[in-house]
Amino acid sequence: MGRRVYLDHHATTPVDPRVVEIMLPYFTEKFGNPASRQHHWGWEAEQAVERARRQVAGLIGARPEEIVFTSGATESCNLAIKGAAEACAGRGDHLITVATEHRAVLDCCRRLERRGVRVSLLGVDRDGLVDLVEIERAITPRTFLISVMYANNEIGVIQPVREIGRIARERGVFFHCDATQAVGRIPVDVEADCIDLLSFSAHKMYGPKGVGALYVRSRNPRVGIVPQMDGGGHERGLRSGTLNVPGIVGFGEACAIAQREMAEEAARLRRLRDRLLERLLGELELVRVNGSMERRLPGNLSLSFAGVDAAGLMRELREIALSSGSACSSAEEGPSHVLRALGLDEATARSTIRIGLGRFNTEEEIEYAAGRLVEAVRRLRELSPVYALLKERLEAGQST
Repeated sequence: MGRRVYLDHHATTPVDPRVVEIMLPYFTEKFGNPASRQHHWGWEAEQAVERARRQVAGLIGARPEEIVFTSGATESCNLAIKGAAEACAGRGDHLITVATEHRAVLDCCRRLERRGVRVSLLGVDRDGLVDLVEIERAITPRTFLISVMYANNEIGVIQPVREIGRIARERGVFFHCDATQAVGRIPVDVEADCIDLLSFSAHKMYGPKGVGALYVRSRNPRVGIVPQMDGGGHERGLRSGTLNVPGIVGFGEACAIAQREMAEEAARLRRLRDRLLERLLGELELVRVNGSMERRLPGNLSLSFAGVDAAGLMRELREIALSSGSACSSAEEGPSHVLRALGLDEATARSTIRIGLGRFNTEEEIEYAAGRLVEAVRRLRELSPVYALLKERLEAGQST
């Protein structure tokens, strides 16, 4: 295939070699179970887990005892939303969320609806942002939870999380935030943002797959959730099951690296992203950027190429990893629910690709990817009767 370029970092990221190096001893030499408190092997594993817990907590401004290790962000979202619903059942039966949330949140809400919980599903504007006034209006005396993601996994749009957190705090409602795409990429501070429950995952930030965390606020206010997995009372009774020690150690190191390097990395990715966008907009016409450019993750682009089918475009570019949407929703038929929520018509949604730049991408790769995208879009448009009609209309409009 020749040169290959990975631009799908919202689906997953490669594990940083520094993370792998830290993890390796915990597969062989330091293989103990942290719940085995009668011998050295268990103590060693427990110490490693608690060190990682401090590293994870430090990245988001939390206390170590507020971190619950899980198998990933999907489990964390399930534990947060379902756990809060059960804990608050006596005083509330209403939750608020947004149409552009990840399926891990939306499907939890649908499950709860079947159990009698009322769900308010708020829309977004053409930039992908939720209206703060709508959130305030949606709150009722029976609202127990607001769940809004920090940064969208398809269009990269960053919600006004701090303002949402303040509204929730003032109204006495718990605030859950799916921050899977945000943690490690942009600063997240659970105290400043007034977040009560926060879900995130290691594999989106150059750590291993199969490990994530849920932040559960322990004071001002203390948040209670009901465990969704019973077994041995691990993780302070909130998540039973033998801990994935190598994964947790890697998660901790990935967080430590992100804390040190995030600002510099974000600036570099923003420059690469803007260069890629500059070339595409300069060399192609009828290209649409989906979502706000001002409130966007540094390495994200969501682009629609009029007259081009995204699936066909990706087949033309097999050496470049791109996607048409969330990896977790790849089995969906029809356009992405996120793009539909932005008001895109079906043709525009089907012409959309998601680009996610990451830590190990180079300037040379971006230039190569830009050239190949331009080449492939031009080729497909030459074969497209739809694009010919669009261009005729565009030229007719310009001539008048």
